[in-house]
Amino acid sequence: AYERTCRYLCRKTNSVVVCVEYRLAPEHPFPAQFEDCVSATIHFLRTAQDHGVDPSRVVICGDSSGGTLTAAVAQALGKRRDVPKLRAQILIYPFLQCVDFNLPSYQQNKGVPVLLKERTLVLGLKYMNIDQYYIKEMFKGCHVTEDQRLKYKKWVSPDYIPHEFKTRGYKPSPTYPPSQEVCDHIKPLFDPVFSPLLAEDSVIAQLPETFLLTCELDVLRDDGLLYKKRLEDHGIKVTWCHLQEGFHGTV
Repeated sequence: AYERTCRYLCRKTNSVVVCVEYRLAPEHPFPAQFEDCVSATIHFLRTAQDHGVDPSRVVICGDSSGGTLTAAVAQALGKRRDVPKLRAQILIYPFLQCVDFNLPSYQQNKGVPVLLKERTLVLGLKYMNIDQYYIKEMFKGCHVTEDQRLKYKKWVSPDYIPHEFKTRGYKPSPTYPPSQEVCDHIKPLFDPVFSPLLAEDSVIAQLPETFLLTCELDVLRDDGLLYKKRLEDHGIKVTWCHLQEGFHGTV
């Protein structure tokens, strides 16, 4: 599916492009995909010169769940001193958090193909090999404990979404009490490898320069906007491109 896209990027940027054929879920459960991407990135950083590449100019890139993996790999390599530092990361409409499925973009674009709101959560749960029984409770926010709500509110909140993105039919959601049963069931979703927006400040501060692409007609738009804010709050340079008529999968 990505052969032509990668060849195009290779030609247009005069770059060496390496496409990681990571193992796929559900046959290979999480975090096999992340581990494959980390291993491939480390190997390439260490052998870049064998491919005619300056190891100080390596950029990692991904779209959608590949954007999630890109963000997670960049976080994993941020503090390592045994490999060259990444030059930059490119995140194309990435999935980044599981805390709030009622952000403005989730409300506004819940029925926009190809990534419908419910499909987003179904795919995420399949990826994590978690039963889909509690999806309706998760849409209400019943999967987040009170402690988690306090912790993550400083990073994941509609309050941090600029006003111009709320004008298209957004309504603040009611707050429902957490369900301990649901919270226990989906606890793995809060792993920063799955939800990179939830990484600690010390991890975010180590990230490289970032290019971030968001699409207006995409449930994941606000994930990108929130991550942009976190990066900029830590002094990370962010180049942001927003496609006003873009939709998920537009690449």
